[in-house]
Amino acid sequence: MAGSYTTDKIRNIVLLGHNGSGKTSLAEAMLFNTGAINRLGKVEDGNTVSDYDEEEINRTMSLSLSVLPCEYEGHKINVIDAPGYGDFVGEQLNGLYVADTVVLVLDGSAGVEVGTQLAWQMAVDHNKPIAVFLNKMDRSNASYRRVIAQLREMFDATFVPMELPIRDGEVFKGIVDLISLKSYTAQTKGGPAPDNMADELEEFRTQVIEYGAEGDDELMMKYFEGEELTQDEIASGLQAGLRQRRIVPVFCGSAAANVAVASFMHNVIKTFPIPTATEVTAQNSKTGDEVTLNNDAKGPLAAQVFKTINDQYGRMSYMRVWSGTLHGDGRAFNARTETEERIGGLFSPRGKEQINVKEAVAGDIVGVVKLNDTQTNDTLSDKATPLQVDAVTYPFPVFALALKPKTQGDSAKLGPSLTRICEEDPTLNHRYERATRQTLLEGMGETHVDIAVKRMAARFGLNVDTATPRVPMMETVSRTASAQYRHKKQTGGAGQFGEVHLRVEPKERGEGFEYKSEIFGGSISQPFLPSIEKGIKQVLEGGVLAGYPVVDVRAVVYDGKEHPVDSKDIAFQIAGREAFKQAFMQAGPILLEPIVDLTITVPEEFTGDVTGDLSTKRGRMSGMEQVRGNTIITAQAPLAEVQRYATELRSITQGRGVYTMKISHYEPVPSHIAGDIIAQAQKEREEE
Repeated sequence: MAGSYTTDKIRNIVLLGHNGSGKTSLAEAMLFNTGAINRLGKVEDGNTVSDYDEEEINRTMSLSLSVLPCEYEGHKINVIDAPGYGDFVGEQLNGLYVADTVVLVLDGSAGVEVGTQLAWQMAVDHNKPIAVFLNKMDRSNASYRRVIAQLREMFDATFVPMELPIRDGEVFKGIVDLISLKSYTAQTKGGPAPDNMADELEEFRTQVIEYGAEGDDELMMKYFEGEELTQDEIASGLQAGLRQRRIVPVFCGSAAANVAVASFMHNVIKTFPIPTATEVTAQNSKTGDEVTLNNDAKGPLAAQVFKTINDQYGRMSYMRVWSGTLHGDGRAFNARTETEERIGGLFSPRGKEQINVKEAVAGDIVGVVKLNDTQTNDTLSDKATPLQVDAVTYPFPVFALALKPKTQGDSAKLGPSLTRICEEDPTLNHRYERATRQTLLEGMGETHVDIAVKRMAARFGLNVDTATPRVPMMETVSRTASAQYRHKKQTGGAGQFGEVHLRVEPKERGEGFEYKSEIFGGSISQPFLPSIEKGIKQVLEGGVLAGYPVVDVRAVVYDGKEHPVDSKDIAFQIAGREAFKQAFMQAGPILLEPIVDLTITVPEEFTGDVTGDLSTKRGRMSGMEQVRGNTIITAQAPLAEVQRYATELRSITQGRGVYTMKISHYEPVPSHIAGDIIAQAQKEREEE
C-alpha cells in the first residue's frame, strides 16, 4: 500500500446481490484496473483474489466476505465482497455494517432476483446509502431500461441513471458518463459520446442535473435561475443525495470483460459518501454514557472487529476503525473483556494476502493477528476511554445437524473445534441438547452447516458423522394417579427393604418438577424421604414413556413401610423410582413436542403452494400480509415437521422464499403420532 490515506481519501463499499450476479468478478476487475493484479481471474477457474478458500474454489461461489483494497486516483477504495447465497447472511451483515455505501450488483439480463430483494431490505434496515451496478451488460438479453423500470416498480426509491450503455447493434461497447458526457469503452477512456445518442443523452442528463441540484439548496437556486452547473457541482449534489439516501445512482458495465469498471471506480471516488458521513453509537463502559462516533481520526480510539478467521495457524481479526487512529505495535483495551490486547503489527488484507501498514486512521479497514480474547463485534479502544460500539444483530439459526465424533480422538477435538468455528461466524451456534443427548450445530441452512463441518475437518482435523437431530420432546402426565412399590431383597446377610406409596399430579406447563411428602406419624422415617426423591430424579432425565425428560409433574409420597434393620438409602431410592414409573404410566402420560413460530416471506405467486405445504406439516396460520409483491405469512408448526424447512422452502419457491424460526412453546403430540414415537423408542431400547 502506497503510504497511509487520510479519512477523506477512503471509500468503503460492500458488494451485495443475488448469487452469481458477478460481485467477485467486479471486485477482480477493480483490482486489475489499479495494478494490484496483472491478470483478471475468473470465478469458474478458481483463481480470483476474493475466493481463495478451498470450498469456495470447489463450489465456484463466495462463502465468506473478503476485503479487497484498491488504490485509484489518489484514493483507497476498500471493496468488501460478500457472498450472495442466502445461507451466508452473517457475512453479508458484517460487510454491510462496516461499509459506508452498499453497491447492489445485478445481472443486467436477469434483473431483480430474490438475492437483490433481500440485500435491498438489509441495506434499508441499516440505513445505508445504496448504489446499483448493472453487470453483464454484454449479454445479448441485457436491458438497461428494462431493469431500471423493474427497480422502480419493486423498490420505493428514486433511481438515477448515471450512465447510458453504448451498443453497436446487440454488442455492448461501453458507456457514456452522464455527468462528463465522456464515453468509456474497452478501447477509449474519456472519449466523446457517439453522435447517434444525442437525444437520449439529453433526456437522461437533465434528470441527473435535477437530482444533483436537489442535493444542495444553493445548487437548486442556481439551477432554477437557469445557470449552468459545473461537473463538480453536479457530483457534490449527487454525493449529498446519496449520503442522505434520497437517491440511488445506477451504473452499468461488464465486470468479466472489464468494460466501464474504471468509470464506475471514478464515480465511487467522486460521488460516494466519505467515511465521516457514517455515524455509529458506542457505550463508554466507564461512565455508562452513549457516544456518537463519526470517523474523526483525532477522536478517541474505537476499532471494531467485524470478522474473525480461526485456522490452524491462529486467529486473524478484521476491524473497521470508527474513531481515532490504531497504531501497529501498540496496545488497545477491550471494554467487554476488560483486558488489554497487544497489537503486534497491522496489515491491509487483500484476499489471503497481508500488506503490512504502520497505522489505520478512522474510516479504514485493517487486519491484526493473534488477539487473545477479542471476538467478532468487540471494540478495541483506549483504556482511559473504554468504548464498545453497538454490535450487529444476527438472525436465529433455522437448520441443525447432530454431530457424532468418529473416534475417541475426535471426541476430544469436538468442543474446541465447535467453539472456534462459531466464533468465526456468529450465525452458527453449537449446543448440547439434553433431551436427546446430542451435540447440535445450528446455522442458516443445509449448505451453511455442511460447509462448517467441512472446514472443521480441513482446519482442525475433526471428523464427525452427521444426522438429522432427534426432536427434543418431553414427557408429562395429564391426570392424577397413585401407585405403590415394595423393594425387598434378601440374599444372605443384611437385606434391603423399602415400600413407597406415591401419587403423581400434573402441573402447569413450565412449572417443572416438585417433590412433596404427606407422611405423618412416621410410616417412613425422615432420613429416607430424600432417598425417595433421589430415586425419582434418576427417572426424570431419561423418561418413562420414550426416553425424553419428564417435566411439569408433582410427586407426592403419602405412605409406605420400612424395616428396622433392612431399610436403607438404596432400598428407598429403588422403591421411589419404581413407584414413580408405575404412577406415571397410570396418570395419562403424554409426549410434548416443541412448537415453533415461523415468519415466512415469499413472492405472492408462491403463497398458495407455501400455505398448502404448511397445512400438510400440521402448521397453523396466524396471519398473512401483502408487502410490495411479497406475502409475509406468520404461522406455528411442530419442530418435527419443519426441521428441514430451509431446504424445502427453497425448492417450493425456486430459492425465493426466506423465513425465521424460533421455539415458542410445547404442546401434546397427537396420539396417533405419539404411538409411533413410543414404539420406535422401545425398539431402540431393546436393540441397546
